[in-house]
Amino acid sequence: MPLIDGLTTLWDTLTSAQPDPPPLLVVVTAVVALAVVVARLPWRIARNAVTIAHEGGHALVALLTGRRLHGIRLHSDTSGLTLSAGRPTGPGMILTLLAGYVAPSLLGLGGAWLLAGNRITLLLWLAVALLLAMLVMIRNLFGVLSLLVTGGVVLAVSWYTSPEVQAAFAWTSVWFLLLGGVRPVFELHRQRARGRMPQSDADQLARITPFPALFWVGLFLVVALGALATGGLLLAGPALADAGITF
Repeated sequence: MPLIDGLTTLWDTLTSAQPDPPPLLVVVTAVVALAVVVARLPWRIARNAVTIAHEGGHALVALLTGRRLHGIRLHSDTSGLTLSAGRPTGPGMILTLLAGYVAPSLLGLGGAWLLAGNRITLLLWLAVALLLAMLVMIRNLFGVLSLLVTGGVVLAVSWYTSPEVQAAFAWTSVWFLLLGGVRPVFELHRQRARGRMPQSDADQLARITPFPALFWVGLFLVVALGALATGGLLLAGPALADAGITF
């Protein structure tokens, strides 16, 4: 039947593996992503993607732990807010608060795993699906525009560009999530040291657990650095193999 044949073709397209990327592409995309994270102006713009992942992490875990998700707001200063209802303490609240700062790094690690298998198309389409799912819960205009622009860019790349461009975009994006997941943790620590973030995720966790806020900041950092190290090895696999280095 045409419908079944179409679905089969779509599934084959999504799950098929693309050729290994040139080692130079892996290195160049890592350098580009690092430059975006380190430089002030590019980071100021690209940080919106990290905020989307951060708030999406809060929202997903809130739903998974049985909390009632009321909505997500994304702001032009790259801050965000996810509102959920439920017990103010307990495992659900702890996991929901914990999820924000680790979400970009864990998404990057998942993306690195897909790219290690050369599942570029699947990665890009999953990104579009996650952005569309999150769009339903956005409750302000800037948030809607952010999701539409981000999702539109990913969709356009996956639909209209060559495999080479898709590979470069996918590797740069995943490197960015892995590297970009680390910087906000240092920013959080610096802002807390200046007394500017009394309502941060770490401080809220400190109020409902026996552990101080600094413990949670440290945990965020351990997860981010662990994901960067593991994801980096997955992404650099082709380049390392070309150099005769195996693990």
